Amino acid sequence: MTKTTSNYDKYPLNVIEGYDHHCVRGWSNIKKRIKKEVTGRERTVIVVECYQGLQEHEIGYHFDDLEGIKVIDVSRAYKTPRAIEELVQTEITNDPVFGRLTRLSIDDYFHSVKLADLKRSIERSTGHVLLYGTGACKVVETWDLLIYADMARWEIQQRMRANQVNNLGVENKNIGFAYKYKQAFFVDWRICDRIKIDLLDKIDFLLDTNSMGDPKLITGESLRAALKQIAQRPFRLVPFFDPGPWGGQWMKEVCDLDREEVNFAWCFDCVPEENSLLLRFGNETVEIPSLNLIFYQPEQILGQETYDCLGPEFPIRFDFLDTMGGGNLSLQVHPLVAYIREQFGITYTQDESYYLLDAKEGAVVYLGLKEGIDQDAMIRELRAAQNGEGVFDAKKYVQTWEVKKHDHVSIPAGTIHCSGKDSMVLEISATPYIFTFKLWDWGRMGLDGKPRPIHIDHGKKVIQWDRTTSWTEENLINRVKPTSGNAHWREETTGLHELEFIETRRHWFTGKVQHNTNGLVNVLNLVEGREVVIESPTQAFDPFVVHYAETFVVPASVGPYTIRPFGES
Repeated sequence: MTKTTSNYDKYPLNVIEGYDHHCVRGWSNIKKRIKKEVTGRERTVIVVECYQGLQEHEIGYHFDDLEGIKVIDVSRAYKTPRAIEELVQTEITNDPVFGRLTRLSIDDYFHSVKLADLKRSIERSTGHVLLYGTGACKVVETWDLLIYADMARWEIQQRMRANQVNNLGVENKNIGFAYKYKQAFFVDWRICDRIKIDLLDKIDFLLDTNSMGDPKLITGESLRAALKQIAQRPFRLVPFFDPGPWGGQWMKEVCDLDREEVNFAWCFDCVPEENSLLLRFGNETVEIPSLNLIFYQPEQILGQETYDCLGPEFPIRFDFLDTMGGGNLSLQVHPLVAYIREQFGITYTQDESYYLLDAKEGAVVYLGLKEGIDQDAMIRELRAAQNGEGVFDAKKYVQTWEVKKHDHVSIPAGTIHCSGKDSMVLEISATPYIFTFKLWDWGRMGLDGKPRPIHIDHGKKVIQWDRTTSWTEENLINRVKPTSGNAHWREETTGLHELEFIETRRHWFTGKVQHNTNGLVNVLNLVEGREVVIESPTQAFDPFVVHYAETFVVPASVGPYTIRPFGES
């Protein structure tokens, strides 16, 4: 890899026009703003609805000294933590990784007698009342002021790792991160998202709590205006990076990351369910979950056809897998649609592909099975290896393929696969997120010093045993087909396989190229060159600059746009 100064933007801003002075920063100023709302009124009901993972005691602590306002934590009307643990167990299951997406709502968390008592207490109150917590909006029929206290999921995960937060309605902050994440993924976040979708059009203020001790408050009007503006132009999400047992060194240089870290294994560069958006209001920056944009502007972002099919769910994930100077990913397989629906309640699966941003000589991907293998013997040897009875010989059963920079391999669900060491993968996939069945992890420990969960029983039920060397070579390796071009531009399709619903195209260009969303969301990454600029032929949005390796989204609503080399390119 040739080393150059990084120009990768780790904190992409979305400048919001017309709302320069709509942000209030710090608890003291926020409390003054709330007091202003109730001044001159005899009685008001203020609701502070909270996303899971918030330090709710922090909200209660800071609001509790609001003079003349009675502050109530609505979780006092919840069922007991033990009752809630029993309630969610069907969704959580005993599996260390997987559960089922919940059908529960926050109503199921309230104890009927406690809730009735709380409601009577509020009705009898003669002054100002502030209710806070998840489900606060459900405790009263109407309110005078609605504040939504929000947090991005990546920040929630950092607080989980630091044992700072509990799952919804229980006291478990000191248990392992994996369990807390699983309960949040399958239960808490689903419940909170249903509440949020219903409230986005109604909130009076949004409270950004991502930076502990440094909250920011914006009006609901400015939030909705910001989301509408972003839905009409290209944008980037805030990427996040994490180390791993197989991690490499490439992203440290290209993305300008902490050189003192042992490695960086992966990056979510465009996963709206996990990433956040930075909104710039004048001199202040507010961070919100990027899911808010998908929830509030789904047709504009996704396009009507995709929205009608999937609802307000972003179906494409771009992420980085860095094994440069690292190790192999786990040998794995993703579930088929029927299996993921039956077992986990998910409507589509993780079809994916590996696009090689870089690779050292001799780098390989493990993809598909060798011809004529003994299936039963393979499963026996996987189990034996997992039980510590020797090492699984992956190359005995799984075909390896040498790869180089700009190769592209398709990985439809059911195909056994993993990236080998010394490569830098741009993974393009559908987004059911965590449904990877690990079959073999090369006998290593996770960063916590414990073995990572293996799912041979799930995996053996979905491996497509007929995807052997000949089928893989014909169907999955570098299926590049030129489609059109001219003197300064060439377009190629590079996959994915016919079994997959995401279409990928590659453009080589030295001048301006015309594009059109044609009513579908476009997700792009600059895989070669230092900079490009995205422009509107009708000046519908300001020129948008993108750097090497950055992923960006062009909403379906944009329609025609152009891309051309820019700056250092």
